[in-house]
Amino acid sequence: MRLRLQLGLRDVQKLSAKIAVKEKNKRFHISAARLAQIENDNAIPSVFKIFTLAAIYGLSFHEILTSYGVDSDRTHRYREEIKLSATRPVSAELHNLNTKVTIPVRLDPTFKWETTQLINRVVAFWGEIPAAFLLECSPKQHTYAYIGLEDNTMYPLLRPGSLVTIDGERRQVASDGWNNEYERPIYLVELRDGYLCGWCHVSESHITILPHPISKAPPRIFSLATEAEVIGQVVAVAMRLVPPQARTTQARDTALPTQS
Repeated sequence: MRLRLQLGLRDVQKLSAKIAVKEKNKRFHISAARLAQIENDNAIPSVFKIFTLAAIYGLSFHEILTSYGVDSDRTHRYREEIKLSATRPVSAELHNLNTKVTIPVRLDPTFKWETTQLINRVVAFWGEIPAAFLLECSPKQHTYAYIGLEDNTMYPLLRPGSLVTIDGERRQVASDGWNNEYERPIYLVELRDGYLCGWCHVSESHITILPHPISKAPPRIFSLATEAEVIGQVVAVAMRLVPPQARTTQARDTALPTQS
């Protein structure tokens, strides 16, 4: 890439020096000798030097990481496997915009929307498109959060292990306008030690996070000035109706007894 841009080792060194000065951090600087090591000895640059190389060569962080065998988009796969007890935001960002996303291209015209059906039977044809296309079509950027396995605050409306979509433009806590618990807005609130999803009530400079009565969790009060910040309103949810361990337990209970 350097040779393609007609840059010498010292050219990159000079450009990196300017970046280091502007960033007020000498770790962004790449000496000619260090760059030669990176190119010829397969030395792995630090995150600061990757930043500098990306800026000089006009590459993305993802492209440079991929050249070292690190695909940042694969983190999404491991997030699905790693189950944590705490509620937390989940990034839905795709770094490689050439990543293919499978979507329904054509629906079965004979499908009856009045009845509950398998999604696979609704779709007549599936196709793949670049993720960049979906990003361009997205009307707004949402935040995604994972409800921790030990967070029962909004059970059973939001079960532990659920994935929720947060609209960051809906941060003003509503005080009325709903007819039942399903219509009452649920908010994601960032605290000093984590996050909570719940109904909210604001009184002067304090916010009360109200749990669902069935959860038996206590209400919690925080200062809006120093302890809590409303991230946005929950607008969608992907939720299990059966706990992950239930399927294993059921299979074990229904297994045929072994013969001695």
